[in-house]
Amino acid sequence: QVQLVESGGGLVQAGGSLRLSCAPSRSILSINVMGWYRQAPGKERELVARSTIGGGATYADSVQGRFTISREHAKNTVTLRMNSLKPEDTAVYYCNANFQWRDYWGQGTQVTVSS
Repeated sequence: QVQLVESGGGLVQAGGSLRLSCAPSRSILSINVMGWYRQAPGKERELVARSTIGGGATYADSVQGRFTISREHAKNTVTLRMNSLKPEDTAVYYCNANFQWRDYWGQGTQVTVSS
């Protein structure tokens, strides 16, 4: 099993930046895929970005060029840096880990972008 502890998030004005961090209970070197999803009110949960153990990264079209996902091995965390935030980025953001073919989720952290 994998427990995920998220931190970061909060309220920011449009154009601002935030950083989300996710700390898994296992070494990130043992977790094949880690990523961030988000869910806005009345909408389905959607992929924001994910990182593979091999170093690859995938982004949603809506965040490409603005968000960066990275694995910080020294801290054993996965970080999502969010720049040029827009009101439509407002959502609850969830950390995800795919470990031994099972999905694990964090508790979620709120990101609110004011216009």
